[in-house]
Amino acid sequence: MFQVRRENLDDLKIIREVWNGAFGRPEEAGLVEALRRRGAMTLSLVAVQAGRVMGHLLFSPVTIKSPVASFPAVGLGPVGVFPACQRKGGGSALIRPGWSRCQQEGHQLAVVLGDPDYYARFGSSCQLRPHL
Repeated sequence: MFQVRRENLDDLKIIREVWNGAFGRPEEAGLVEALRRRGAMTLSLVAVQAGRVMGHLLFSPVTIKSPVASFPAVGLGPVGVFPACQRKGGGSALIRPGWSRCQQEGHQLAVVLGDPDYYARFGSSCQLRPHL
């Protein structure tokens, strides 16, 4: 079982460890830290198990532009969990309430850059429907 909550300042070091552990490289941690420095975080959640942060999810603001219009949105990503929690519900524990909170905060459109097979399994619970 995972408890999900917003990140706090005490989580920053372990969040970096989550990213390095989840992907085995520093790029994702660097992206999260760059977005945090810019104040470009819409929602940042951690998954906690037995009192320890085991996963992290970030939504950031994005704008979708076309030749005739632009739409504010949120971007999901990155999302990652320590390898010990992968394939055990850690990612799902973050994504489902993350989508829900974005909707509750009034976000109507979200984009995801990632593995379509992974994100498709969340079905309609991961679709923020725009009111166009």
